[in-house]
Amino acid sequence: MRNVQRPAVTAVVAAAVLLLAAGCSGPDENAPGGRRGSAPASEAPDGGSASPSGDAAGSGSRAEPPPAKGSVKVVSTLTEDLESPWGLAPLPDGDLLVSSRDEGTITRIDGESGKKTEVGSVAGVAPEGEGGLMGLAVSPSFASDHMVYAYFTTASDNRIARLAYDEEKPAGQQLGAPDTILRGIPKGTVHNGGRIAFGPDKMLYAGTGETGDTGLAQDKESLGGKILRMTPDGDPVHGNPDADSVVYSYGHRNVQGLAWDSEKRLWAAEFGQNTWDELNQIRPGRNYGWPEAEGKGGKEGFVDPVAQWKTSEASPSGIAYAAGSVWMAGLRGERLWRIPLDGTEPVAGPQPFLEEKYGRLRTVVAAGGDKLWLVTNETDTRGTPGPGDDRILNLEVK
Repeated sequence: MRNVQRPAVTAVVAAAVLLLAAGCSGPDENAPGGRRGSAPASEAPDGGSASPSGDAAGSGSRAEPPPAKGSVKVVSTLTEDLESPWGLAPLPDGDLLVSSRDEGTITRIDGESGKKTEVGSVAGVAPEGEGGLMGLAVSPSFASDHMVYAYFTTASDNRIARLAYDEEKPAGQQLGAPDTILRGIPKGTVHNGGRIAFGPDKMLYAGTGETGDTGLAQDKESLGGKILRMTPDGDPVHGNPDADSVVYSYGHRNVQGLAWDSEKRLWAAEFGQNTWDELNQIRPGRNYGWPEAEGKGGKEGFVDPVAQWKTSEASPSGIAYAAGSVWMAGLRGERLWRIPLDGTEPVAGPQPFLEEKYGRLRTVVAAGGDKLWLVTNETDTRGTPGPGDDRILNLEVK
């Protein structure tokens, strides 16, 4: 049972939740009871960053693998009373930017006091179902360009835009107009993907969904059901599998977690349908199987996940890398998973933490060393919000 106090759910609310789940065109991964260029080449063939000499980055002495068993300590609650939080992006000074999926706003959170200041609204956001204002990323050159990147749903598509952030303007008016760098990502009431992150190569990566149209995942001409890689201007990167395309990998159902390990290898979390959720190690040009494969099937031509979970135990969204492990936030599973790694192989089976203590968990972000930020997600219409929801937690992990 959760240790955050919850009000009783009336029969009317319960019936409404069931009706919402039943109204989806297919299983909904977020439902509580159901399923839901022109830049220089900078990627080695295995998906790790390449050094100028062409040798794999991080070669040489290898770090000791983490222990089989870890630990999680909730150090503090940074802030509370967030509405449908989704994306979280640390600023260079230690503060955080958090997006509201349904309100279409970005809020700044003081990294020490937790004080909230609304930065502004993102023009053009059209929330619907699992769509709205989702992933956020801060430019690698933020100190000079002051750009914030956002992945969001409009009336016609999902797209990625950058917005100038002027802290000198009044609260609520600090965002410039969206400058769209990539449009035409398919949208739906479900499976919109939404995570964006800058990689070690300073290129922008995005996880997309197939919107419930499973055929898009295997269609290399579609941006749906993919992991994308682009320059900060939205152009294909020289070194992508197809020089004229931002598509980096395909065969995905709904990617909402992206993170890099200490050797600069890319990892992604992905919603399964009825059987297996997945953690994948991403390599350029590879096919991750959906809809032909779900979980570890050993099918020729498809990449098997490194780890998998029953859909009732995960429904993974954000992931982060810290202390030698990938940490994965679970929505339906209402827990934080630890996957300790020795290279690309698990040291031990996944270990759950915070089970049903804070409800649905949407986003987890590395905060340096053994620290993580964790965002709860009870106010996204699929949870049972109580006093204080939603919140950002400060974690210490091993």
